[in-house]
Amino acid sequence: MFPCKEVVLEGYIHSIESFGSVDGPGVRFLIFFAGCPLRCKFCHNPDTWDMTKGEKRTADSLIEEALDCKSYWGKHGGITVSGGEPLAQIDFLTELLTKAKEQDINTCIDTSGGPFTKEGPWFDKFRKLMDVTDLLLMDIKHIDDAEHLELTGRHNGNIIEMFRYLDEIKKPIWIRHVLVPGISDKDEYLERTAEFIRTLHNVDRVEILPYHTLGIPKYEKLGIDYPLRGVDSPSAERVANAKRILGVENYTGWKKELE
Repeated sequence: MFPCKEVVLEGYIHSIESFGSVDGPGVRFLIFFAGCPLRCKFCHNPDTWDMTKGEKRTADSLIEEALDCKSYWGKHGGITVSGGEPLAQIDFLTELLTKAKEQDINTCIDTSGGPFTKEGPWFDKFRKLMDVTDLLLMDIKHIDDAEHLELTGRHNGNIIEMFRYLDEIKKPIWIRHVLVPGISDKDEYLERTAEFIRTLHNVDRVEILPYHTLGIPKYEKLGIDYPLRGVDSPSAERVANAKRILGVENYTGWKKELE
């Protein structure tokens, strides 16, 4: 009998950035996964939606490339996996971060939480993934379920459940909220978002990300109608208002003295 060949997992990767400074603590090696189940109207990377258009890579090749940049990371840097939606490739993601931890690399996942479920084998995989994850950057697209459905094409119940679970296991998170005029910047929704955040005990940082239109050329190139055409970026006053309501300055546990 012939010996069985070892199956090598491959992931669909959209792109890589070797020097990121805003997607987790310190300097980060950014790996952008291809594929996303959400269709956020403000998405500026529609070229990441289709998983099969990504480049196939092995975890070993990505770790090797990341290690070439390790000297720039300092004490708090590491790998951040973003997208697209990395949780849509949970088997490959788990292998990648497991190999990263074997190299003593700090690991961070930037996710919308769209694929999350506490049912079936997927949740067992997620729990194993959390064993090799140091930090998550979590989006609150919209606190209202009906508005979330309109904005992203999906309900937010499972995403709220993911926030609750991460709080339960005391996994550190940074929360990001995209401020879209007329959609997510209304005081009513900001107050509800702030109330929800205050129920969590694992939040190290809250960020307001002002909506922008830099992704429009990508939509035009792909022949996709841009759904928020005519919506301008929020004013400095509205951004400041959102920061005040969400209590951004109250979440400073992430701040460390970098070497």
